Amino acid sequence: MVKKSSRRRTPAAEKPVSGRKKPVKKPVQRKRPGKLTPEDGIRAALIAAILIFAVTLVCTILILIFSFNGDKPANTDESAAGEGTPPGQAPAEVVSRPIPVQPEGTGVPLRQAPPEPAPKQPVPSPATPAEKPLRTNALRPDPAPSRPAPEQQPANPAGSLGQPPEPAPKQRGILVFIIDDAGNNLRDLEPFLQFPGPLTIAVLPGLPNSAEAARRIRAAGKEVFLHQPMEALGGQNPGPGAVYSGMSPEEIRARVLGNLKEIGPVAGMNNHQGSKGTMDEELMETILALCREQGIYFLDSRTTADTVAPRVARRLGIRIGERDVFLDNVPEKAEMIRSVWNGLERAEARGTAVMIGHTWSVELAATLEELYPELIARGYSLSTVSRLMMGGPRGGDAYSGD
Repeated sequence: MVKKSSRRRTPAAEKPVSGRKKPVKKPVQRKRPGKLTPEDGIRAALIAAILIFAVTLVCTILILIFSFNGDKPANTDESAAGEGTPPGQAPAEVVSRPIPVQPEGTGVPLRQAPPEPAPKQPVPSPATPAEKPLRTNALRPDPAPSRPAPEQQPANPAGSLGQPPEPAPKQRGILVFIIDDAGNNLRDLEPFLQFPGPLTIAVLPGLPNSAEAARRIRAAGKEVFLHQPMEALGGQNPGPGAVYSGMSPEEIRARVLGNLKEIGPVAGMNNHQGSKGTMDEELMETILALCREQGIYFLDSRTTADTVAPRVARRLGIRIGERDVFLDNVPEKAEMIRSVWNGLERAEARGTAVMIGHTWSVELAATLEELYPELIARGYSLSTVSRLMMGGPRGGDAYSGD
């Protein structure tokens, strides 16, 4: 007899499957509506940055395209400009193309040609000497009354020659500038050789540079005088080649002829120092007679008011000149300009003025060059001693300041 087991059997459906576990489903966690996670913020920021970059890039490209198109000339043939031009020559002129007419209704604007450049204004011609503005106001205001403005002239009839030219300024006088003491050195002489107007330059004899100074003066087109040393009242040494009171006529002639040979050819002579020598009638008669013999002029520097040169010249029947103004007794620019003004007043009153300066005056050459255009514009003319003497402003009389 079979015994029944007391163990309870498990139904087959309830028996666990050996080796397999039944998967357990996890509940899905759903996001609560209206709440953003950090990942969503990062994602949105990246998208926004990409969009901004794309828009900026597109705008930049469009701006560059329009800028490039706007810079190109609308009516020039770039391929033809400068093509085949030989070196050193300007490119051939580029012919402008006509601007095409925009068809109606196309809606596509045509680029307009750049505006034509404004015509160049004509360059005014240089002013004539009468119209040229004065370079300096150093001289005093013009004492002469200004001329009234001319009335408007009627139109010229057919075949007429046009209006007459504007009259030149009134001739006020002749100015002669004499520059003494050349020959000491060539450096001081050079600025006077560059002066644009006529000058008479007097050369001292017996110095190392005397002959060369005279040669350079002639080469520059200036007039050469012998600056003859004569005895002074104060006992100063007048220098080599001087003549003294008490010398015989033969000694005076020999010494002066030697000086003329060294410096010559010359147009004349004037005295260096000589306050005592020009007071000696015998000495001056010998000098003036020698000048007449050699065909040269004499100009009295008037280093003394007691000079007898004008009286002796009248007795001999010859014409001499005299100094009116010393320019550089005070070698400062303002004083030299004041001296020039004194000469202008004398020239306007008497017709001529002879003014003496010296090569050693540092600012004299520059001052005269600065004043030169103004003197011409005011109606003064410059000359030399020889031309003044040949002109005979006083006929057959001795030309002197007396």
